[in-house]
Amino acid sequence: MIAIDNKLISDHIIEEQFVCDLSKCKGGCCEDGDAGAPLELNELDELISNYNIIEPYLTEAGKTAIEKLGKYTYDTTYGWVTPTIRGEMCAYGFRDDKGILKCSIEQAYNDGKLSWKKPISCHLFPIRIKKSRQDPDLEYVNYEPREDLCKAACNLGKKLKVPVYIFLKESIIRKYGEEFYEALAATAEHIGKD
Repeated sequence: MIAIDNKLISDHIIEEQFVCDLSKCKGGCCEDGDAGAPLELNELDELISNYNIIEPYLTEAGKTAIEKLGKYTYDTTYGWVTPTIRGEMCAYGFRDDKGILKCSIEQAYNDGKLSWKKPISCHLFPIRIKKSRQDPDLEYVNYEPREDLCKAACNLGKKLKVPVYIFLKESIIRKYGEEFYEALAATAEHIGKD
């Protein structure tokens, strides 16, 4: 474990390699799971205030699920999450012409219509953050790829020699800031020299 501020970071984040291989997994993390994407409290407001911008990117099934379930729902295990279409694909997802599952929120961001890229839990995947039950300020930052779904990403990461923390640099900085990332990178470099 690596300790930076009030975060305990799994060694796997600097030791393991990972690069998403969308041509193989087809964005399956957006439909494989027990619930929708976990949401932070500020992201609930993002979904409400930006829904009119996101809506044109949604599928009809996604719109129907959101009308029925709401822009977000509460899951007893994961807290606030995005709704899903019949308990499977995220309601904010759509498939492109290659069959790759993409995010409507991120597409609106890429088109310059939003300043919010997508839920941070999606942006950080396969890093998962869990809050300590004993200390609400303490966070566990873990590397949790899906065994079968992420096999291609793990293989590509090894082939390209890209550690998880480097692949996820943008999202780690988005979540914790530049100073945190620099401390993590320095720790990785130090450990690599041992």
